[in-house]
Amino acid sequence: MSVQETIKMLREKNGFSQEQLAERVLVTRQAVSRWETGETQPNTDTLKLLSNLFGVSINTLLGSPRQLVCQCCGMPMTEDEIISKEADGSFNEEYCKWCYADGTYTYSDMDDLIEICVPNMVAQGFSEEQARSYMKQKLPTLDYWKRYEQLSDGGQFEEFKKQLISEINDLHIEGMPELDKLNALVGKYVNLEYRLPSGMKARFLDDNTTYLGNQLESEFGGERCFGVVANMEFIMVATYGKEGADPELVLYKKR
Repeated sequence: MSVQETIKMLREKNGFSQEQLAERVLVTRQAVSRWETGETQPNTDTLKLLSNLFGVSINTLLGSPRQLVCQCCGMPMTEDEIISKEADGSFNEEYCKWCYADGTYTYSDMDDLIEICVPNMVAQGFSEEQARSYMKQKLPTLDYWKRYEQLSDGGQFEEFKKQLISEINDLHIEGMPELDKLNALVGKYVNLEYRLPSGMKARFLDDNTTYLGNQLESEFGGERCFGVVANMEFIMVATYGKEGADPELVLYKKR
């Protein structure tokens, strides 16, 4: 889809007239009209405003001329919902939402990232050996790992994760083994629906937010697992069956 077609489609999808869109992004109606006829294109600053207004990446606004690849894990970012965002909600087209969340890089150890990626690649048909070999060759070529010393936060985020792990283990939840690692988890994939005492069902997470968490096998055995989700504001622990079936909230604690 061309730039002019994309802008017109998004404008109409969001219910804006040309005049209304012009007001939102601080241009004239004639400027919007010229975008939609292909006579001109928005400048960089206006593209940022349009991106925030429509909730799509600049790459999408421009008709997806680039094949976006996460510069931390190498994942192709074929949909905007995979792309990371800054703390102000604007897109960062260099990273996926698992590797960069709200202005924070979530991985500081290449081996940890490989351990997370390998099972996903095996599920897609790679052998474990092939997946590990590919990741060990691919990661060092990506911008994040090339510039790690420049981009990293000096270990502050890793210290935060260690503190959070200590807090979770200090809860001494019966049947839950000691936690030793927290991974980046996108809310959409862990936002389970819990039944309340009233009989109503509720979700407690934001689908579009990236949290820290992990899944642990219960010390009681059986198919039920413990799921841990946390961030700077809260710690949540639940149990559930296979593929998140019959979830039960064990603990929700504000930090």
